[in-house]
This record gives sequence, C-alpha cells and structure tokens, in this order.
Amino acid sequence: MARDPLRRAYSVDAMRLLARGALPRAVFDFADGGAESEATLRRNEAAFGALTLLPRPLRGAAERDLSVTLFGHRLSMPLLIGPTGLSGLFWPDGERAAARAAAKAGIGICLSHGSVCTLEAFAETGTTPRLMQVFIYKDRGFTEELTQRAKAAGYHALVLTIDNQLTGNRERDKRNGFSIPPEPGFAGVVDSVLKARWLWRMRRELPRITFANYLREGQANDLASLASRMGSLLDQSMNWADVAWLRTIWDGPLILKGVMHPDDADIAIAEGIDGVIVSNHGGRQVDGAAASVEVLGAVADRVAGRIPVLLDGGVRRGGDIIKAVALGASAVLIGRPQLWGLAVAGEEGVTRVLDLYRGELDRAMGLCGLSSIGAIDRKILHTTNNNIREGTTE
Repeated sequence: MARDPLRRAYSVDAMRLLARGALPRAVFDFADGGAESEATLRRNEAAFGALTLLPRPLRGAAERDLSVTLFGHRLSMPLLIGPTGLSGLFWPDGERAAARAAAKAGIGICLSHGSVCTLEAFAETGTTPRLMQVFIYKDRGFTEELTQRAKAAGYHALVLTIDNQLTGNRERDKRNGFSIPPEPGFAGVVDSVLKARWLWRMRRELPRITFANYLREGQANDLASLASRMGSLLDQSMNWADVAWLRTIWDGPLILKGVMHPDDADIAIAEGIDGVIVSNHGGRQVDGAAASVEVLGAVADRVAGRIPVLLDGGVRRGGDIIKAVALGASAVLIGRPQLWGLAVAGEEGVTRVLDLYRGELDRAMGLCGLSSIGAIDRKILHTTNNNIREGTTE
C-alpha cells in the first residue's frame, strides 16, 4: 500500500477495497454485509446500473450549480451522510470525524442512535444541518427522552427509522463470529493483529467503545449490557399511532426513513411528516425486498411535491445522484461509503469520498447538458421500460 492510501482512492469502489485491506474482516463485514443471501444489497446497486442516461450536450452547461435547499438549509449538493451505527469502530471518534468532513463539504449528516459519542458531543461539531435518528421503543419514555435531548442540543431534524423493529439476519456477522461487543475467535484475533495500523489506532478506543446515548447512571453500562438493552427496546407492535404521537412531541422537521410503498407515503403526509426516505436499510433487513431506486418513482409520484422525498441504498457514483433526482428525489443519503472513507483515513477519507461524489456529479451533469439540479427531470433517463420514464412501477 502507498504511504498515502488516498492516492489509490480514485472511486468509491476503490475506497471500499482499501477499507477491506485496512480493517479486520469481521469489522469490514459488519458494515459491508447485508441480510441473508444479500440479494437486496446487490440489487440496490444493480438497479442503478439498469437506469441509463440520455445526454443532451448542446445545452451550454459550461457552469453547473449543484446546490439544493432542503428543510430550509442550503446544501452544496443533493447528498447527506446517513446514520451508521458504531462509526467509532472504524476510526477513533468516527462520528465526529465524519461530521467535520460533512461541514467542510457543505452537506448535512444524520447521527445514528447507536453512535459511540453522545448526541450532545456530536452537536458540538456545529455541523449544519445535523439530523438525529430515533426509533419507536417499547419504552416510549426513552424515545421521548432522546427526542428532547436532540431538541436541547439543537438538532435540525429528527429521522424516525421504521424498518428496524426486528434485527435483520446478517449471516456474514454470524460466519465471522462478530458480536456486540466483538468476541473474535482465534482466526479473528490473528486477523486483527495482521491489521496492525487499525489495531494501533484503536488501542485506546476499543476498551471504551460503547453506545453512548444509552448510558444510564446506576445501570450496567458495559457494551454487552447496552447491546442487550437496545435489542429488548425494539417494538414490533409500532404503528401509525406511534408516528402521530412522536409528531406531537417534536416540532421540527420529522422525516420517516424506511418508506417503500406509495400508500405509506400518503399516510405519512396525512400524519404531518415533513419528508420521507425511500430505503430498504441498505439490504440489511428484508432480503428479497425491492431496490430503493426501483420504487422511488412511484413514491415520488404519489407525494407529488408535497414533501421532500429522499433515497438511500446503492448510491455509488455521482451519476446515480442524477438518476435518483430524475426519479423524484430531492437528495440522496450514503452510509457504507463514508464508513469506508473513515476506515482508510478518518476525516480525510470521508472528505475524499464526498469529493468523489461531487466531481462525478459535476462531470456527469456537464456531459449531459445539465446546468443545475433543478434542470434534472425524467427526460434525462433512457430505459426499455417506459413505465420508469413515466414514473410508475406497474
């Protein structure tokens, strides 16, 4: 490996390979893997590949404006960093390193409920906009507590994730013996030792890694106890009444993450939701689910501009952002790519990932004759399936 690993990070896929070489296998697979046979994980990326662009280069797009306004905040491009748990396992203070990279890039970031740092410590970075992920827990008081803490810390929006009421069957983790806390077998110990740079960076962090937002005075706060408590809090009975309740205790933008059906987008608007994220949780929950981008057009058509529609899952190129926007997305979120950047070079690695997306987006827009994000519509897409061009999935 070159002394500066970022010299080899010429694409998001190249960054992934560098991360695979930098991390113990169990840690890499924890982020990289999906549920069961990982069909949905693969489908997320393949579905973008099935969409093709129709360039119109004679439209004088010598200057391009990549910026958008989302929930009252100006973003330098239609991209945000989505919530990813245990980012601090990939680089010391990983969540805040990613936040600083987002701030430099002029985009927003959503903190995972399962972060290594507290939501208050994350807010100290001053990154704007910053969003906070929450769940509907069996203990509604804990949901309310996190909501009030986010409000007190100045978070700009709340992201309610609705597709994690059961933990997905992630077979790579089982194969690797990965657990929370990590308990590697002999092969895992040897692998970690061979990843000497990661082990050296993390030598002070590993004993202290915890789910910081779940710490409770007077309760067992070791990682195993916290992981068990988190699992026990997931509520399989959550429903729209719970969404309506959360709306009553949070007066800022409330975004629903995990919407895959147009009917749910309709209900969300009726319940006062301010935005939806079309997402299958990166293929980590229901294996065999549709790719996020495959249903994006139908959801966006049903929403009909009443609220922003966002998308995550499988966005690996700047051109993918154009395709998502063409189908009705106001912006996209990335998860794994920023973890790969963290694993390779911390804050600088995430900055490189964001620069890659920006450069590819700008280049693709120029070559397609698009001078602004607002100029992107479905006419830029070509497909043998005319239904996609018309925005339906029937």
